[in-house]
Amino acid sequence: MTVLADRLDRLTVEGELYEKLADKSVRCFACGHRCLIREGKRGICQVRFNKGGTLRVPHGYVAALQSDPIEKKPFSHVLPGANALTFGMLGCDYHCPYCQNWLTSQAMRDPASDISAQFIREITPQMMVEYARKTKASVVVSSYNEPLITSEWAVEIFKEAKANGLMCAYVSNGNNTPQAIEYLAPYLSAYKVDLKCMSDKNYRKLGGTLQHTLDGIQRAREAGLWVEVVTLVIPGFNDSNEELWDAARFLAGLSVDIPWHVTAFHKDYKMTEPDNTDAQTLIRAAEIGREAGLNFVYAGNLPGHVGEYEDTRCPRCSYPVVKRRGYVIHEYHITGEGKCKKCGEAIPGVWHKDPAAVGLNGIGVPLPVF
Repeated sequence: MTVLADRLDRLTVEGELYEKLADKSVRCFACGHRCLIREGKRGICQVRFNKGGTLRVPHGYVAALQSDPIEKKPFSHVLPGANALTFGMLGCDYHCPYCQNWLTSQAMRDPASDISAQFIREITPQMMVEYARKTKASVVVSSYNEPLITSEWAVEIFKEAKANGLMCAYVSNGNNTPQAIEYLAPYLSAYKVDLKCMSDKNYRKLGGTLQHTLDGIQRAREAGLWVEVVTLVIPGFNDSNEELWDAARFLAGLSVDIPWHVTAFHKDYKMTEPDNTDAQTLIRAAEIGREAGLNFVYAGNLPGHVGEYEDTRCPRCSYPVVKRRGYVIHEYHITGEGKCKKCGEAIPGVWHKDPAAVGLNGIGVPLPVF
């Protein structure tokens, strides 16, 4: 056993998202893999494991913690301008070769990520609330690695956060299960999903399946969560017109009010051959989203180069109700009732009750916690 595995295994408790089976096996329900884990073995994520017929799951630490602009998640229809105290742990149920957080997400899978043992900080839910207050965060978010596989610890944090008036959200690959969403829904207000492509073949290369993610998006919406969807547009992988149309039509078929973020890829981790995504490609993808009928399409990661696709516009009168540049809010014209200030149209989302409290022209960068 490695030093990292030994430390992580000590930072565990018995899980809640599982069932016990014969011969001391367990079935995990944290993610769509629904791993059958024999005694002494680990799930695909490597951080949930069977010890003596009991599923042990991550608990009591963070491996990444900072207060981000909520636009960085990205959420464009959730409290624009707010700070989001964002935490991550170690491990993932996927192995995306372009992951920018691979040092934490690929822990226990890629030996090069063993350095992540240095990032571990033991912490309590009460401390998380204090850090939120310190950084003036109004939202607590589980992100960076895949939060589904650490849901039990997230719920402990979210219970404390909600008791102190904070909103909670997930930034996820969407590979959820009915059991996981039922478990999380009482504490979550918003759920961001990465729709990585519309090819099941390519999804399997990343460690998932397309249908699980499509079902996960619908499941989160049916649970009453505010859902936004992101597609990282990668040249030669998922940037064909056909595939972008498939994604846009799927989302529009669920609701034309789902925000769709098409974001720019940059070379990272093991994927270093495709070119970085240019602004023209992002604008093409965004235009496809609009043509498919989606009311809210955003182009991200190239601030200042994608024109109106950084802003939120009223679907009725086209007035820019939120003007952005990168992670900075420059103008906010949505009433406390969530309506366009110009024509009165309801703008779907989770908005500020007091528009005067919206932070305009902020620094738009993460704030350190420690």
